[in-house]
Amino acid sequence: MSSIKVRPPLLAIFVIGVVGVGFAIGLTIRPGAWYESLEKPFFTPPNWVFGPVWTVVYLLIAIAGWRVALSEGFSSSAFRLWGLQMVLNWAWTPIFFGAHSISLGLITILSLSAVAMFFMAKARDGWAFWCFAPYIVWLCYASALNAAILALN
Repeated sequence: MSSIKVRPPLLAIFVIGVVGVGFAIGLTIRPGAWYESLEKPFFTPPNWVFGPVWTVVYLLIAIAGWRVALSEGFSSSAFRLWGLQMVLNWAWTPIFFGAHSISLGLITILSLSAVAMFFMAKARDGWAFWCFAPYIVWLCYASALNAAILALN
């Protein structure tokens, strides 16, 4: 794992940015009656699970982005992949819950999963790599959930 100089203000910007945007999207675009009316697979968690899980995942994503920015730079291919996966991540909720597009949501989350895996392959920082590991697991689960909801509806 690389040794990088700690810059707390930059870390705070990453955490506030990633968690803040995710929180704002979650507050403005709610699942609502449409989502409640959908048939869901047996492995759908209770709604209260999503908030805590995404909070932890967003913290890890922020740390990974911060580590790559410091170790490889903002113009590195790894950081560009990190940025792309954030755009796809933040787009999923408006697509799935806002536009009620289960199929486009599935395409988005599968694309997000692929980009996140490419990020893991490109990131030379070990901490960034391991911060993304739980995220990949969660994305696999969320992708399966999205696919099952599409199949059932």
